[in-house]
Amino acid sequence: MKALKAEDVSDALRHSRGARVDEDVVPKFTTGERVLTRNLHPVGHTRLPRYVRARHGTIRCDYGVFIFPDAHGMGEGKKPQHLYSVCFTAQELWGPGASAHDRIYLDLWDDYLDPA
Repeated sequence: MKALKAEDVSDALRHSRGARVDEDVVPKFTTGERVLTRNLHPVGHTRLPRYVRARHGTIRCDYGVFIFPDAHGMGEGKKPQHLYSVCFTAQELWGPGASAHDRIYLDLWDDYLDPA
């Protein structure tokens, strides 16, 4: 791979497609659906924070299909799948002492989620 010159970074980022992929992958979840995050403990990279594992949330939106960073970072290919915005209540994450009004939104991939 060719190194990018400093003066070319801005232009390269402006024209980059990022991690979105144009593949026809059926979504596992729909907006408004309740989900349960998996309690994963992988060796290596993951973007599933420990504080949200084995917790219930609600799908707020589907961003489309993206490269799954856990697989891609380990050299296992792109493993394209849907990326969702998932809403968790503060009480679900930190217990009844947390504010009933607060919400946390995380962007999570199919492989992190199960139906609730």
